[in-house]
Amino acid sequence: MKIVILDGYTLNPGDLSWQPLAAAGQLSAFERTAVDDIVERAKDAQVLLTNKTRLNAHTLQQLPKLQYIGVLATGTNVVDVDAANALDIVVTNVPGYGPDAVAQMVFAHILHITQQVAQHSAAVMQGQWSSNADFCFTLSPLQSLKGKTLGLIGFGDIGRKVADIALAFGLEVLINTPEPKHDLPAGCHWTTLQSLLTNADIISLHCPLTPSTTQLINQKVLSDMKNTAILINTARGGLIDETALAHALEVGEIAHAGVDVLSSEPPAADNPLLFAPNITISPHNAWATKQARQNLLNIAAQNVACFLEGKVINQIN
Repeated sequence: MKIVILDGYTLNPGDLSWQPLAAAGQLSAFERTAVDDIVERAKDAQVLLTNKTRLNAHTLQQLPKLQYIGVLATGTNVVDVDAANALDIVVTNVPGYGPDAVAQMVFAHILHITQQVAQHSAAVMQGQWSSNADFCFTLSPLQSLKGKTLGLIGFGDIGRKVADIALAFGLEVLINTPEPKHDLPAGCHWTTLQSLLTNADIISLHCPLTPSTTQLINQKVLSDMKNTAILINTARGGLIDETALAHALEVGEIAHAGVDVLSSEPPAADNPLLFAPNITISPHNAWATKQARQNLLNIAAQNVACFLEGKVINQIN
């Protein structure tokens, strides 16, 4: 059994072992694969693993030995699933490997904004504390989380982890999902999207990117939010109209944003959020703690092992 990993670097930049996958067959792992190299590298593979390298119908038709595609992520939009179905190729993904890591990044952004640790540390290193007349100083008011309201749009595994952390900080949690939810932890309340937008001090996105949620955060929605509100996005970049968000930050329609995802990645040099004030951008690495990556690798290896045993798990087609 020949197994090929097309783009393994982001999952394993060298600090993990491929052994769980190597145990299943003859493994070839590439850090990255250009489109023109996919067929040559994968032509003899029965099992093909990809993270962000796209596999379209034309490519799949040139891989007659291929039986299985494993996406090394939760989202599967990189694979033409209809073409895989037509060619009788199993497609799997890796769900639920790192909700703790992503929830941690949500609060990394929130605390970065509310406590301004980096800004004050830089000021200290510049000598501002040494020359200060008092024993402490603040460059602008810091914010306590206790008593504020966090709005979660979407409430899957990650949203639930975020809610747990929020409750520990003393936040009230509002939740919006397509259908009302009633079995919620104490301190969490389901509400309409409009009510969440107008009442939340912090809004965090945890919904999938679908035709109905594309640019869910648009000019109208931003204008409905508090002008003191913070927007967090660790879900999908396409949930936000980036031009509208840049404008809202420029004119003070909302106070700050923290995002881990953009509409195209890496971002184009002219992405408006790269020039907007009061925004913090991390490079889509909320998922990438070593522990979460190890868990992802273990689940991916389990997916392959089960496929080889005739017991397919986590199949999306």
